[in-house]
Amino acid sequence: MNQANRKRIVDRKRIVDRKRINEELAKDNVCYVLITCGAPSDDGNLNVEMSYEGDAILASYLLQGAQTFIDEQEGEAKSSDRGKIVSFGE
Repeated sequence: MNQANRKRIVDRKRIVDRKRINEELAKDNVCYVLITCGAPSDDGNLNVEMSYEGDAILASYLLQGAQTFIDEQEGEAKSSDRGKIVSFGE
């Protein structure tokens, strides 16, 4: 199998996976934001993709809340000698 065929298969799998993930997220949520990032390409670029479902203002609020959460966790990790894994539910 050549490189182009492998890429097409991987791309199709990603589309199917993304559809399945979106369907699952939509079941129990009025709004969600999905951000993914693939491995860097040979030239160092990252393929970052974002999608959301629901109200755009609520999606924006979720992103702002996530950024605040990350900033706070980063600050805590820098102030201690060890990092910790924390979920949003805590």
